[in-house]
Amino acid sequence: MISSDDSEGPGGGSLTDRDGYDAGFLGPAVPLPRLSQPRVETVVLPYTHFSVVLRPDRRLAAATAVCVDGARLLTDVPRSDRWRYDPRVAEEWQAGPEVYRDNSLDRGHLVRRLDPVWGVSAVAVRADSDTFHYTNAAPQADVFNQGKQVWQGLENHLLDHAARHERRLTVLTGPVLHDADPPYRGIQVPLRFWKVVAFVHEGALAATAYVLDQSPDLTRDADRALAGAVPGAPPPLGAFRTYQVPVDDVALLTGLDLGPLPAADLMPAARDPEARWRRLEAPDETLLHL
Repeated sequence: MISSDDSEGPGGGSLTDRDGYDAGFLGPAVPLPRLSQPRVETVVLPYTHFSVVLRPDRRLAAATAVCVDGARLLTDVPRSDRWRYDPRVAEEWQAGPEVYRDNSLDRGHLVRRLDPVWGVSAVAVRADSDTFHYTNAAPQADVFNQGKQVWQGLENHLLDHAARHERRLTVLTGPVLHDADPPYRGIQVPLRFWKVVAFVHEGALAATAYVLDQSPDLTRDADRALAGAVPGAPPPLGAFRTYQVPVDDVALLTGLDLGPLPAADLMPAARDPEARWRRLEAPDETLLHL
């Protein structure tokens, strides 16, 4: 269901007072991800406790980064649900409501709604509202299957653990923007998404990385793929598959500079290339040492 677009409310206005992502939030610095290709234009948009690195040429974020303070999370903040354009950049730089209207695509939050919702009540309410900008969304298949449950379960696991143990996390998320992504309504629909979680483990910076794949598996989803490949329809998307991957692979897939995080990866190096990506069937299968 498409929510009304509204520039008013806690997240409306000019947004000029937003501080954005804090690279020193964990203690050890975790810089905002930036594209390694300097010729590709990006715009950094700060919000409440998070920032978006927007790629105007793709009308989607190349990366997002959010600070999660488990000791100060608020769980009773009402959900805003008012999606709107960010007035600081041109609307044609953003994948707006026309992308999601009358089709099977969901607006997937990149920065999860609950992650930046911490601090005093007024700030938490503003953070919730800030996540409902189109700059923080990307189209995803509307299917809810085991693979998507694993991805969402992983997100819940991270937030629950941060709250239970009053831990701080930095969560980087974005779509994998590939030149071959299928075109649709003035954008290209990304087929993969990535997430890197950074935290302090035993006094040192640590990180783990994940990929969510919604590309069609033609050996299993051929009928769905063929049915979707018609003029005017969204591109065919497959069942979600969630993998734990080396942080360095995310950097290679996305062309992003992830700073110190590849060296802080907790995933053991795999000799066998087939073992580099571990498909997860449940959130607790992750090699995560929070």
